[in-house]
Amino acid sequence: MSFEKLFARYNRLVLFDTETTGLSCSRDEIIEFAAVVVEPQAGVVQEYDELISLSPGGFVPPKIQALTGISTQDIRERGISKERVCRDIAEMIRGKTLLLAYNAHFDLSFLFYLLLRSGDPDILRGKDKLDLLTVYRDRRSYPHRLCSAIEAYGLSGKVVNSHRAIDDVLATLAVMEEMEKEKDDLERYVNLFGYNARFGLEGRPISSVTYKPQGYDPKNALYEAD
Repeated sequence: MSFEKLFARYNRLVLFDTETTGLSCSRDEIIEFAAVVVEPQAGVVQEYDELISLSPGGFVPPKIQALTGISTQDIRERGISKERVCRDIAEMIRGKTLLLAYNAHFDLSFLFYLLLRSGDPDILRGKDKLDLLTVYRDRRSYPHRLCSAIEAYGLSGKVVNSHRAIDDVLATLAVMEEMEKEKDDLERYVNLFGYNARFGLEGRPISSVTYKPQGYDPKNALYEAD
């Protein structure tokens, strides 16, 4: 992997993914947080994957357990405290770090609320962000799920979209490497998120991000749109 243009601006890339109890970042909880830290020359220097303790009375809904394979009992037995995860994240993203995810608006929204309640949300201030889903929407027609990107880039059998956070992070990194080979313009998407033009933006916007609508089959790169 190279990512030369990104590393000209950042000392490290932190790709991350969350598994959650639902879709509402203000009501639901992160139950698994995973991240991969990438640095120039060294490549991947850290893989992080932890289940996170539920709030008192919290549980993993049956549909989420079926999707992820994570049960309430798993969380009770192996989940670490929210405060510990927040401290780990703060250490991980220190310095001039770029935050990356596939469908980053979703994961960043949940991360903000985790930090708001159990850590320090100010650690996100000034951190640039890159959404690989936005890039993929520019590169390929619908559908745009992570599993679609894995198949499109010939990565089936090498990585999986298992709905376990660490698997999905590693898949996102592999997809990102193929994206760079395809067209070396990833830095143009920093702090630029696309959203489904038909349904609009879900949830509150992130103040440091510019949002633009994307169609199912864009003809031009989002950063070229008026």
